[in-house]
Amino acid sequence: MRRPLAVLGLLVVLLAACRPAGRAEPAPEAIRPAWQPVTLPLPPGLSGRLALRDAAACGGRWFVVGAVVDAAGMTRPAAWSSADAATWTALRPVPRSPYGEENVLTAAGCRDGRLAAVGGKSGGVHGNPRISTWRQVADGSLVEVPAEFEVFGGADAVNAGRIAGGPRGWLISGNRATGAAAWVSPDGSDFRLVSAVPGLATDATGRPWAADGTATASGWLMVGSVLSSARTGSAAVVWTSADGSAWRRAVLPGGGVAEDLQRVVRAGDRTVAVGRRGDGLGAWVGEGDAWRPGGCLGGAGTAAPGPVWGLAARGDGVWAVVAGSAAGAGWFSGDGVRWSRVALPVSVPAGSDRTVAVTAAGDVALLLVDDGGQAQVWSARGSWRPT
Repeated sequence: MRRPLAVLGLLVVLLAACRPAGRAEPAPEAIRPAWQPVTLPLPPGLSGRLALRDAAACGGRWFVVGAVVDAAGMTRPAAWSSADAATWTALRPVPRSPYGEENVLTAAGCRDGRLAAVGGKSGGVHGNPRISTWRQVADGSLVEVPAEFEVFGGADAVNAGRIAGGPRGWLISGNRATGAAAWVSPDGSDFRLVSAVPGLATDATGRPWAADGTATASGWLMVGSVLSSARTGSAAVVWTSADGSAWRRAVLPGGGVAEDLQRVVRAGDRTVAVGRRGDGLGAWVGEGDAWRPGGCLGGAGTAAPGPVWGLAARGDGVWAVVAGSAAGAGWFSGDGVRWSRVALPVSVPAGSDRTVAVTAAGDVALLLVDDGGQAQVWSARGSWRPT
């Protein structure tokens, strides 16, 4: 009597899982944007190469962050702003600590046309990363907000990751030895660590990992995975919070034995998240508190899917960049379910020495690629919806 139910359950798992990277079935015609190279000016008074790490857009402003690396390998924080994603101006960084003077800005967030960033520089006896946050002030400069070492570091430190802005302020998603963690601030002038609390902490159900976060209409949302203590593999999870202090964790429907969420973005009334699903990469779509598996994406063309480099919302949908070739790494979807390939100007394979970031606003998309030796930025304009 149980056999039909077991077969039905297996069918659901097979439908929910994604194929190995590079074997997803794309739309018949790839989207081919007219990518244009973008030139970022060298900040005044500095010499060296640009090391670019992240990009953000909101409120009619575009931002890119990173550092300038001189011939001796010394770094200086750097950030740029633009009103049209074509002509850029270097922002003036204002460090407030010795480590801030050498920060590499690794994550960018945007709120009401203002930038906030996370930066770091290894130092001290043990070479631990010294993390600072940065906030753009009224005169346009980017000012370091030094923090006590234990806020982002200390014995429980693992990582402070991406930063997101929203109506309630700012959220940094990351992890501690106790499990997932969040840092919240109403204005970016001071971040409060939230960790070792129910929902975020490791518990009997497994060890969580937070990878990204975004603002929602009702508060904050983080995405990631939980490594189960009762079975092999990991499950994709989301965390929701109204105030950043109390968090509720929910495992998403999927069915694979290897699932995670690596990037999330709000797109109109939907939330779209992308990550590993089964042997490939796939999306989940959230509407309110309800989530369902979306469509599958390609990847690096190997049996193991590469990382999701970036995910951003455009006026006509969402676009993602995953590890892969110029022809197979870009993807676009109007609803998170059906995905079309987007031809990129360069390949973006997986690699620890590589940084790839994306952002978008309206009908403009921005792509940033740094291979450890050269950094490049491209923009593309126009609708991506099929005609």
